[in-house]
Amino acid sequence: MNPIQHILNQFPLMILDGAFATELEKRGCDLNHSLWSAKVPMESPERIAEVHADYLHAGADCVITASYQATVEGFRRHGLSESEALALIGQSVSIALDARDRFWATCTHHALRPKPLVAASVGPYGAFLADGSEYRGQYEISEDELMAFHYPRMKALIDAGAEILACETIPCVSEARAITRLLQKEFPSHFAWMSFSAKDGKHISNGDSIADCAKELDSCEQIAAIGINCTAPQHIASLINEIKKSSTKPIIVYPNSGESYEADTKTWGGSHDEECFSSSARHWCEQGAQIIGGCCRTTPEDIRAIVRWARPGFAEA
Repeated sequence: MNPIQHILNQFPLMILDGAFATELEKRGCDLNHSLWSAKVPMESPERIAEVHADYLHAGADCVITASYQATVEGFRRHGLSESEALALIGQSVSIALDARDRFWATCTHHALRPKPLVAASVGPYGAFLADGSEYRGQYEISEDELMAFHYPRMKALIDAGAEILACETIPCVSEARAITRLLQKEFPSHFAWMSFSAKDGKHISNGDSIADCAKELDSCEQIAAIGINCTAPQHIASLINEIKKSSTKPIIVYPNSGESYEADTKTWGGSHDEECFSSSARHWCEQGAQIIGGCCRTTPEDIRAIVRWARPGFAEA
């Protein structure tokens, strides 16, 4: 069964986790590297498990693996063999599954929440390039080449037991189409969500209309949800309305905290108010989003704040 629909059949809202890199940096991990969080499984896998556990205790119904920037090509650039790279990619799923299972074995609120899912992050081709291309989407390779790029990682994640693929921060419809074709051709019994990065209230990062993207994906049964991540919160309400024009699939949104990233200095500016984020999330839910979480700079406290209004009376021990 479609794992997202299984949860939505029982609960009106599915709650995702929040930022991963932010929490790893709090634990002393240096992510100033082209592999970003993908290098942490090599160095400190226990830190990844700790982050998953924090989000699960906050009330998340789904944790996303540390595989966003984990690719065979990326690991090869740093001296690993293909088999070593594939093992590390699979390890990201194993860490998350183990953290989820250990949490669920001691959780005392089974009746108040679904058993959390483990979603395997599939970042865009631009993340591998590590030059900001996931926010431009101006690739110079074909859809067939994109399929060849994504295949080894997707297979490794699925073979390791991922319960759904989180295809996220996708900047152009051509990459979404390549991933969808790959799902249909090579992994016909597996599901994924497709989440785009957007530059305004109507367009994804490369300028494609989000309504057109949703329309193109709507007929694929393996696409379990369509939405937006790694985008400024002020654009989310409009983007939800645009998606609703073209698709009846569940809408997934997990934007950034509201702070802005300065690429030149590699620093974040602005402020982050968890109550404001939670209030916005409630509005997105009222608009029709059925799967909500956070992306860059959000925290377990942001997820806990969503849980407080989404699941009245629920408090994780």
